Amino acid sequence: MTQKTRSGPRAARLALLIAVPGLALTAACGGAAESSDDKVASVSNAPSTDRTKGGADASEGGASQGKSAFYDAQMKYVQCMRKKVAKNFPDPKLSGHLDWTKIEELQVSMGSESVTKGTRGRACVPEMQKAMSLEPPRDTQKEYESMLAHAKCMRAHGVSKFTNPQLQDGNVIPGGDSNPTSPEVATDSSTYKQARQACKDKLLDGLDGMQ
Repeated sequence: MTQKTRSGPRAARLALLIAVPGLALTAACGGAAESSDDKVASVSNAPSTDRTKGGADASEGGASQGKSAFYDAQMKYVQCMRKKVAKNFPDPKLSGHLDWTKIEELQVSMGSESVTKGTRGRACVPEMQKAMSLEPPRDTQKEYESMLAHAKCMRAHGVSKFTNPQLQDGNVIPGGDSNPTSPEVATDSSTYKQARQACKDKLLDGLDGMQ
């Protein structure tokens, strides 16, 4: 690739997150700075955003209900996308998270990023916001460690400028391209695509669209 473009799942989710302020898992406009020693940071001394504790979903029954509500809300988003954007937009996974592998395949077949951004005319933003607000709790430290392992893997597979995630005020800022306004990571290159395939299992379910 000669022209560097900001595409793929991370750019797509960043586009979606613009409409959703106050999320515990936050995307930084400038990207995350790469750690020089790749040490694992800890949220133990940061303000708590551990989404596995407290709330209506803390009990097993509550968690089950929360997961069902998340899946149902995600299906409404999918149905909206099928009606207004792409009629073959894929079902969410059983976990309720979107299937970004299939979404990216659909994007390639349609030749349009509007599929992954899901905001063509901002038609499905309310449904997207509702689904994201019902996403089940998850441990912030585990999210960070998952993204860090993924970033290291991406660099090991040739994407040398893929930066580490960061922890700020108890929130996780995804890694990736350190300069989104002037992208340095060629996301449509064969090297990048091969690295994503090799490293996809490093990310926890639901994080594949974040970094």
